[in-house]
Amino acid sequence: MIDSIFNFLSSMLTGNPYTAVLASFGWGIVSVLLSPCHLSSIPLVIGFISTQGEISLKRTFIISLTFGTGILITIALIGLITAIAGRLMGDVGAVGNYIVATVFFVVGLYLLDIIKLPWDGANVKTTKHKGIPAALILGLLFGIGLGPCTFAYMAPVLGIVFQVAKTNIVYSVILLLAFGIGHILVIVAAGTLTKKVQQYLNWTEKSKSALYIKRICGVLVILSGVYMIYNIY
Repeated sequence: MIDSIFNFLSSMLTGNPYTAVLASFGWGIVSVLLSPCHLSSIPLVIGFISTQGEISLKRTFIISLTFGTGILITIALIGLITAIAGRLMGDVGAVGNYIVATVFFVVGLYLLDIIKLPWDGANVKTTKHKGIPAALILGLLFGIGLGPCTFAYMAPVLGIVFQVAKTNIVYSVILLLAFGIGHILVIVAAGTLTKKVQQYLNWTEKSKSALYIKRICGVLVILSGVYMIYNIY
């Protein structure tokens, strides 16, 4: 089944520009849904949103989008730096995994209410910018360990991009943007859907259901940190 999806998207990439853009968008979605590294971003963003208290659906969308954008910024920078350095694109070695694992452990303990962090919703006095700077920092840090995973899924898209960049730079940029949009769409959808469900079930930050969700996400985030370290060896 998975091979069929990969083959279908690969064949679309070599088609006309319209289908190629759609395929690049599809590769972006697949790079999250079928990658254990990227899937760990889902409980991370859901758990983070659950700590933000009473914020609007629009604010939830912005926080999720900011987190996803932070990931893409770091991945783009790492890809550029490693390529210039002559290394495999996105390969930051074991250091990147250790950094992300540390972030996961800290955030996981926070979601389990074992430690406190500066962005705690209860400590933020205004909601205008609540959580947005923290979401960006989380995304930037999380993106460090995603380089190898991302570029592995991105390889078919990059192959086409490198081919057409010499003759049509605009088209190559559109392909990359399509991949990026698909990549963060899953994260944004997960965060926004969490808030929608929360509103539908009339959850509050202190309700038992929301507390259980936050703690489950905390455990999943910690397990993701363990996976990051395990993946080094």
